[in-house]
Amino acid sequence: MRRKHLVGVVVVIFLTWNLLMYYMLVSKNPGKIGGVSVKDQLRNLQGDIERQLSHNSELLQQLRKFRENERAEKLDEEIRRTTTPRPIRAEDTIIPILLIACDRTTVSRSLDLLIKYNPNKKRFPIIVSQDCGHKPTADVIQRYVGEYGIQHIKHPNTSEIPLPWPQKKFQGYYKLSRHYKWALNQVFHTFNYSAVIIVEDDLDISPDFYEYFSATFPVLHQDPSLWCVSAWNDNGKVGMVSEEADLLYRTDFFPGLGWMMERSMWIEIGPKWPEAFWDDWMRHPDQRKGRACIRPEICRTSTFGKKGVSKGLFYEKHLKFIKLNDKFVPFTKTDLSYLSKEKYDPYFAKLVEDTPEVSVAEAMSGRRSNMKALKILYSTKEEFKSTAKKLGIMDDFKAGVPRVAYKGVVSFMYKGQRIYLTPPPNWTGYDVKWS
Repeated sequence: MRRKHLVGVVVVIFLTWNLLMYYMLVSKNPGKIGGVSVKDQLRNLQGDIERQLSHNSELLQQLRKFRENERAEKLDEEIRRTTTPRPIRAEDTIIPILLIACDRTTVSRSLDLLIKYNPNKKRFPIIVSQDCGHKPTADVIQRYVGEYGIQHIKHPNTSEIPLPWPQKKFQGYYKLSRHYKWALNQVFHTFNYSAVIIVEDDLDISPDFYEYFSATFPVLHQDPSLWCVSAWNDNGKVGMVSEEADLLYRTDFFPGLGWMMERSMWIEIGPKWPEAFWDDWMRHPDQRKGRACIRPEICRTSTFGKKGVSKGLFYEKHLKFIKLNDKFVPFTKTDLSYLSKEKYDPYFAKLVEDTPEVSVAEAMSGRRSNMKALKILYSTKEEFKSTAKKLGIMDDFKAGVPRVAYKGVVSFMYKGQRIYLTPPPNWTGYDVKWS
């Protein structure tokens, strides 16, 4: 209000001065006044007018600055109003399920479970994105479009990707990556959703699949040190997980196989999406940037796809033994703030530090079975792989990170006892050369 008053006063002064100048010019008696000639008077008047015009110009510049500042303040206020984060409630966010499909008519198995356990189809709309142009699979999906209202989108480019001879055998991985990029662009840029849960056409889900992602979404949204939530535990085989279905962890390893991310993450990684092997690309430090994912003790997905682009790699020896959770855990009624980095890191570090250290042989012997948990140290890649093979967990690395590891620590169950496979106290971080 004060600023508007000041502007008004300046305008009045400006107009009054110009009227006075006009009056002086038209009403002055010509001739000499006080010994000063008309010519000199006009010269003096010209000087006064030039000085006044210069002053007027300064006033106009100040007026413009006032108006620009006023507009800037209004713009800043609008930005603050529209960008100030509001508390996130799970029930406020629509999170679509993106099912990546190709040529499996057994996609119906995945769809049946996604529909069966869906608590609210408006909150969790199902989108099936199909590649390959496989008509029998398309016909199966179309039945669900009419009966259950799911959305069926089709990748417009099903052509072969020209590859040199050594890479031709990886054609499937290139097509899959191309499909993922197109489908995620549809979700975030065409349909404009703010988050997504991604599954594939060979996954079963647990009864609390939706409950799990509903509860973890606010944690993901509020903690910048997290970049995904996964339903998968790479070491989640029967006998290697506890019966505590409510246990959740942070992990430095990107698990995939049923996972959630936000639109902001896709805006970051989408433009540089790789041509192939997208999941391993996600695990590289250039993408992960020190961020973690949330993962469960017991998997909320399991795969029945023995054959796919990976030709059944790991399926017979590992994947078919994954335990799928069969209990409903009311995660949305649980305080999950312990998963935030500021709370989780000191708790987890102390937990591992206070656990008794033993050798691999001692852990396998069962002589310390009275202890709730044991710790086994590894210092080299070879030590880790040797110990992992003996205890039955996955022994590979991706960009130097062991599967399910957090701060280098791999947690799993062995004969009913918690084991922490742990780097030495002077550990400084992952070595990307460990692969």
